[in-house]
Amino acid sequence: MCMDLSTPALLGYFMTMIYNPNNVSIEASPLTTVAEMAVGDDLCNLFGYNVDPENKDHPVAWGHIACDGTVANLESMWVARNLKFYPLSIRSAMKDGPLAFAAKDFEIETCTRTKKLFKDLDTWELLNLRSSTVLDIPERLYSQYHISPGFLDSVMKKYGIQSTSKAVLEKEFEVSDINYFITNTRHYSWPKAGAVTGIGSDHVIGVKVDHGARVDLESLRAKLQESLDQKTAVYAVVAIIGSTEEGAVDPLRKILNLRREFQDKGLSFLVHADAAWGGYFCTMLPQNYKPGDEIKLPSERGSVGGFVPDSPLRTDTQEDLFMLRETDSITVDPHKAGYIPYPAGGLCYRDGRMRYQVTWTSPYISRGETTATSIGVFGIEGSKPGASVMSTWFSNACIGLGPDGYGKLLGEVTFTCSRLSAEWAAMSEREDNFVVVPLNELPSELAEDSTADKVEEERQKIRDRVLKKTNEEIVNEDETRPQGDKALALLRALGSDLNINAFSTNWKYADGKLNTEVEEANYFNTRVIQRLSVDSPEDDPTQIPLYLTSTTFQLHEYDECVQHFKKRLGLFQDASDLVVMRNVVMSPWPTDGNFIAQLVEEFRKVLNEEVEVCRKRNDTSPTEHQFLLQGADKVYLIHFPRFHLEAHRHQLIIEVELDKVARETYIEAKKKEPAAVFELKTIDKVDIASLVAERKPFKGFIAKQVEGNSTSTVVPTVTACPINVLKDKSLKGRYRDTSYPTNIVPFYLYGTPKSLNIDHILTRSPNIQLSAENVELETTLGASLSGGNTLANGAILTIDDISEAAMQPFQSSEGPLGDTLGTDSTFFFRPGQEFSVTVYEDVKAWNEPGPGLVEGLAKVLGKGKMKLREGRYVDSVAINRDPFEHVEGDEKYKAWKKVFDQIGKELD
Repeated sequence: MCMDLSTPALLGYFMTMIYNPNNVSIEASPLTTVAEMAVGDDLCNLFGYNVDPENKDHPVAWGHIACDGTVANLESMWVARNLKFYPLSIRSAMKDGPLAFAAKDFEIETCTRTKKLFKDLDTWELLNLRSSTVLDIPERLYSQYHISPGFLDSVMKKYGIQSTSKAVLEKEFEVSDINYFITNTRHYSWPKAGAVTGIGSDHVIGVKVDHGARVDLESLRAKLQESLDQKTAVYAVVAIIGSTEEGAVDPLRKILNLRREFQDKGLSFLVHADAAWGGYFCTMLPQNYKPGDEIKLPSERGSVGGFVPDSPLRTDTQEDLFMLRETDSITVDPHKAGYIPYPAGGLCYRDGRMRYQVTWTSPYISRGETTATSIGVFGIEGSKPGASVMSTWFSNACIGLGPDGYGKLLGEVTFTCSRLSAEWAAMSEREDNFVVVPLNELPSELAEDSTADKVEEERQKIRDRVLKKTNEEIVNEDETRPQGDKALALLRALGSDLNINAFSTNWKYADGKLNTEVEEANYFNTRVIQRLSVDSPEDDPTQIPLYLTSTTFQLHEYDECVQHFKKRLGLFQDASDLVVMRNVVMSPWPTDGNFIAQLVEEFRKVLNEEVEVCRKRNDTSPTEHQFLLQGADKVYLIHFPRFHLEAHRHQLIIEVELDKVARETYIEAKKKEPAAVFELKTIDKVDIASLVAERKPFKGFIAKQVEGNSTSTVVPTVTACPINVLKDKSLKGRYRDTSYPTNIVPFYLYGTPKSLNIDHILTRSPNIQLSAENVELETTLGASLSGGNTLANGAILTIDDISEAAMQPFQSSEGPLGDTLGTDSTFFFRPGQEFSVTVYEDVKAWNEPGPGLVEGLAKVLGKGKMKLREGRYVDSVAINRDPFEHVEGDEKYKAWKKVFDQIGKELD
């Protein structure tokens, strides 16, 4: 998308940028202003809009270049907002204002095709006039009352939304919220546009997607019906024509049918197509194409070496692209599938009069060619580079916006993308250490009678007919096959609607068992992506065999789509998001010479290497463990958890008995240094699960933390015998919450009435271990805990005047005495600090995992004050450290900044 550029585009940019024309006005850019109008017409024509002023059967379209799709989407939302409120402004001016003289006989057609006096329309009817009806109002006022554009402009300066603001009109007409509908997988520019236009990002309503990441039509229908029932107006429905994450094309034909259905019921809205990615794929449609036509693009080999067949789009995709002509506006980015340098976005209006909704000049009555040659008065931007315009025009003109130009190039790109999707669908076999699963399901998976055997049979067919073949072999062998059994037909059924393949991977244990944890699959995918991208200045781009990008399928956005994807990957369907890889195909040539097979082999090599890392990370073999020592009359071991090592993913609190000599030595040392941190480290390798289950004695040594981030041995040999396991909570990803506790900080409370200890409950990661012993509770609260078995298996204590969610994740680093927060005099968890607390009965079993460990706390055992004493432990570094980690976050930025600064020094 950013590296594949056409030669004409580069030449157009280079030869124009030296003159630096500004397309804000024709005076500052005479040739490039004309070029922008030509580009606008060309793009409108590509989408099937009418650009002939003599054609009176359709409105005359208009398009222009913007800096990118974000600005184009913002402008389209600005237009939709203003168009929705335009009838309210006219109605307001007709009450007692300058248009009152027209109120007595100015009629208009409602959304349901009935004629009424404009003054008699209620607010709902005004908000649901069809767009063509609204756009006709200025011309009708002129033809019926000879109201000039200049006069109407002066009226709108007083009554229009551009001047009065949305809030004034909403108050006057008692308008409730108006919404935008777009899929949950929308580009981030849409909520941003909602914020900028004053619509509010909360009113850019997400619609759930199906398993292929396209809009779920039944969900959209339900939201539209709800809007109709509750009389909540709708600005627009946005159809994504090529999502940037998955290459998915929403079913535009059916969305337009929904619009017609709801207009007949009285609900009208615009349909905008966000074709920033997919717009240029319209070049693959012949000019005379009609829905139902079967397109067979040529597969001749040409006269030069190398052969890449053209591939048609899927039938549904072809028909949805054709229906762009029925949308109200279209965003398109030449700097994506047009191979144009940044910045080159674009916006096209089916009815060019829509542009006057967001300009600061009078609307023209003529439907002919505009005489307004200063592009800057339209849309959001003022100054903008003419070089982008010339680059777009020159590339479009040289390559051609048709099947023999861009269409042929993108046809070969589509084939190449299909070949890669075939690799992702069938490269992993039963004996492999990993699985690769594409987002888009195979035809055999989508069939009603789908079985695992049938899916594997189809995957083997792909291996035999595609993966092991050159392009020429595929085409030659297809000549002897019946139409329905051709490899090329199977290829086109694979992958996304356009040229992006989304896929994910999972790894297997040494025994062949597939990992089931989403967190561990995400870790695997992230490491692979880091290997196949320039992740730090130390990476040599020439040594990276192929480049992949990634995205995250967030559960609240992808919902059933991501859960279904997890299931196909063999993962537990928890509340986690899923890391997904993407390959974007812009070049058709990787399939020539079977180059893709070489790329896939390199990919396989990286996968196998990273599988070994994941196996080490998830090894549960016996290993050394460390515990925090607490207590005197009763001694407790608090395990040091590690989120990135499976053998240490436990929050474990055990009451133990130490051998007599070790206990006396430890107690004496603790009396001398009550603020010191004492640890027990195992000598032999220990399996935590066996330790908890069997409760057998084990050997270790006791050490004290000292400056220099090291320890000093206090007891060289100690025998510890578990007496009681108070808590043993697995910290696997599936057992963690998706958010931190709000308005509280929760702790396990345990010990004896004379010596109470607390350990922070770890609900999610990253996190912080906070432990304190011998905390001081005010008398009445301590008394409420002294009876019965209240503390036998622990209780839950919450600090009530602090919100953990507001502090997480904690920002700290490793210092000479461990976590720097431990020595920070302003840190909330410090000796002498007093808190308001509540103690609850812990109704969870000692080994019951999360999520939801601190939800539904009900039985209060007491409330009061708690004060921390000297003995406490703080760690947010080791608990979150990944021993296999690549450079991340701030460290990555610092590394690149160092390289950049060095360049600056060499310029001095």
